[in-house]
Amino acid sequence: MSVDVSDRAFDPGAVLSAFSQRVDGSGAIVTFTGITRDVSEGDLQAMEIEHYPGMTEKALGDIRAQAMDRFRLIDAVIIHRYGRLSPGETIMMVATAAPHRRDAFEAADFLMDYLKSRAPFWKREITARGADWVAAKDEDEDALNRW
Repeated sequence: MSVDVSDRAFDPGAVLSAFSQRVDGSGAIVTFTGITRDVSEGDLQAMEIEHYPGMTEKALGDIRAQAMDRFRLIDAVIIHRYGRLSPGETIMMVATAAPHRRDAFEAADFLMDYLKSRAPFWKREITARGADWVAAKDEDEDALNRW
């Protein structure tokens, strides 16, 4: 499972354990796990995430391949959920393995910047006031532009 786009919950610890077992020669493993959080006024009831099946997996596979080459990775995993998620639920995970820590850290950062600004997901926040699509943020674009 190098790229997994699913509506099912996953156990980050189990993913890390399986990933660690298959990255022989790795000197570093870096993970990032994203949690659905309320960034509005404290009344988030749910986050709904939509995507285009097939297109999303291809786009994530392409950026994973770029990271593998650019940062000399041994392996990388991208997991992203879609559907309706409640605050506090795990929404995504990136894991990278490389011979050296700098490549593992930079690759994870690179993948996260891509996921925040270019991955083909659409997010809608559901609150007591209604539903609003989440707009792109300038700081996410700026982060991606550094690569």
